[in-house]
Amino acid sequence: MLFQPFADQQINFMEMGLLIGGPEHGIDADRKTTDLPSIRMWLEYFSKAQITGLDISDFSWFSHERFSFVRCDMDTRDGIAQATADLPQMDIIIDDASHASHHQQNAFLTLFPKLRSGGLYIIEDLRWQPPAYEKDGITKTAALFQSYQQNREFAHVDTDVADEFNGLRKDMSGCFVFQVKYQKQRRDQVIVVHKR
Repeated sequence: MLFQPFADQQINFMEMGLLIGGPEHGIDADRKTTDLPSIRMWLEYFSKAQITGLDISDFSWFSHERFSFVRCDMDTRDGIAQATADLPQMDIIIDDASHASHHQQNAFLTLFPKLRSGGLYIIEDLRWQPPAYEKDGITKTAALFQSYQQNREFAHVDTDVADEFNGLRKDMSGCFVFQVKYQKQRRDQVIVVHKR
């Protein structure tokens, strides 16, 4: 439903997090990678899209005329900004990377401004944060966006981070938080933000 209007368009699409079983599960970032199932799926579904994959592990071996790869550690915004500096504006960005709250928030603050008007920014798997990466005391990404939905203002334990998120509100025309299997009594699963 979200992607169908983009399916046969010449768009720029980015997915962060390309294969399950990375450092968030205790596996070395330099692991050997041999498959890219989601990228193959996106290349088929978005028949004219330029697809960018971003991951902490190396997927540069994958070759396709509409695919490019960026290796990036999500731990700092400067690192994300450097790794993505030469990328064009995006129409869809999906964060399916480590699922650590600060990684998700670093990525959003850095990459949402690179999203075109009318674009979608999606953050997956809000219900789980990896013990190897999650920082104690940080506001969870689901709670951050729930605060925006409820009060039209982002609340975060770090007021500087809250201020930066609140600075992006003018560019958001819609924000939706979906629960696991769309059942309201279950934990938050996916955020979809539409850019004004």
